[in-house]
Amino acid sequence: MPVRLLSFAALLLLALGVFEWRAGAADDLGKLVARVQVLEDREEIRALILAYGQAHDHRDYRTFASLFAADGEWIGGLGSAKGPDAIFALMDKSIGHNPLPDGSGTFHVLTNDQIKIDGDRASSVTKWLYITAADDNSPKLTYLGHYNDEFVRENGRWRFLKRQSVSDISPLRR
Repeated sequence: MPVRLLSFAALLLLALGVFEWRAGAADDLGKLVARVQVLEDREEIRALILAYGQAHDHRDYRTFASLFAADGEWIGGLGSAKGPDAIFALMDKSIGHNPLPDGSGTFHVLTNDQIKIDGDRASSVTKWLYITAADDNSPKLTYLGHYNDEFVRENGRWRFLKRQSVSDISPLRR
């Protein structure tokens, strides 16, 4: 952060009575700014993870593919693909790109993310549940798994660099 902006922030906090100027105060403020950046990065990554689930459930594979970096990779039970165009083609061929504004009746529940930030790179393990409707229209847990993720900040935005979908419990695994 430029010294001028850091000084302005310190003066603003001093004026608000939130900050007491002393030796090393600029250093403390710099540490605070870095901590806040990590929190903002985590929230942007969480929003990315949720956007993935929403695009998947709405069968909007253009949006889905746009969440990946230029050299981003998706790996899962349907195969693997690298780059947004190839990821879109894989999902369109396997499931079908058919954007449904009200959703497709499937639900990806994404939870327990453990995001680690390292500058413009990050990693995470996120649990997922795949829920569909049973014959009586009650919720039916169909799959349970986790994602192993690597993220990259690309053009100022977080994107998936690598997303590996692992099915931990499914009707296909015996």
